[in-house]
Amino acid sequence: MATVAAVIASTHHPFYYRASTATGDDRPPFADEWVAKIEAFRETLTRARPDVLVMVGSDHFHQIWLDNMPQFLIGKAPFYDGNFYNEEREFGLPRMFMPGHEELSGHLLREGIDAGFDLAFSNELRVDHSITCPLITLRPATDLPIVPVYTNIFAPPMPQPKRFVELGKAIRRLVEAWPSDQRVAIIGTGHLSLELGGPRQFGPHGPDPEFDRKAVGWIASGDLDSALAEVSLDSLWAPGNATHGFMDFMLMMGVAGENAKADYADSLDLFHTMEAYFTWYPNGVGA
Repeated sequence: MATVAAVIASTHHPFYYRASTATGDDRPPFADEWVAKIEAFRETLTRARPDVLVMVGSDHFHQIWLDNMPQFLIGKAPFYDGNFYNEEREFGLPRMFMPGHEELSGHLLREGIDAGFDLAFSNELRVDHSITCPLITLRPATDLPIVPVYTNIFAPPMPQPKRFVELGKAIRRLVEAWPSDQRVAIIGTGHLSLELGGPRQFGPHGPDPEFDRKAVGWIASGDLDSALAEVSLDSLWAPGNATHGFMDFMLMMGVAGENAKADYADSLDLFHTMEAYFTWYPNGVGA
């Protein structure tokens, strides 16, 4: 059976690539600290020696629109083209090409449907920065096959937070039941408090530092009970109008397991958001 070599959860700031590659007067003052944190975070994936990456993210209305909005979707393609024109223009992100893993995609789809999740799929999925930015930070060579898993965190009606946790637990079970000797890293990205286009978008930190403090604590300690007790579809509007992305973090807490303490945790306050990075080794480092 396959081995879950690492479970990784992080934010996915689209400006990291531009900040990290800028030089001279164009290089922001926080870039060196950010790069140092990312390089340490990247080593947590390298240490796990994965063969394939299951990547959880959310389409930012690039390919999936209101005319056909799945709640949970799995990519089932031999390859994926990454980043859209507006991401290249606004964030300086490069075009990217990533191999897919059709066998694992097919396994997650078949077994996930049989486990009670009505999963959508796409054989022609393009991915945006919720998938490409974690690759830039964790595996910039893009040399490992990926299985994208997209969730709906933007368009009501959305699944309840508990359903995200349930899907995370199911993904862990299904990967471990995959009849393969492959080492799989399950990587997911979401948001802490985040405001887009509102009055709290551009501040010295995220729009709700108290929510961020609690959220980091929940994730690092695996405290699903506290997260589920406080987080609802209604409550997530208060920390910022895009904070429903925290449900992808809750999904990853489901993958890691209840009360699973992160083996690695780090964070960085930036000009309008807190960046956060977590890694778990379910079988021990390098096992």
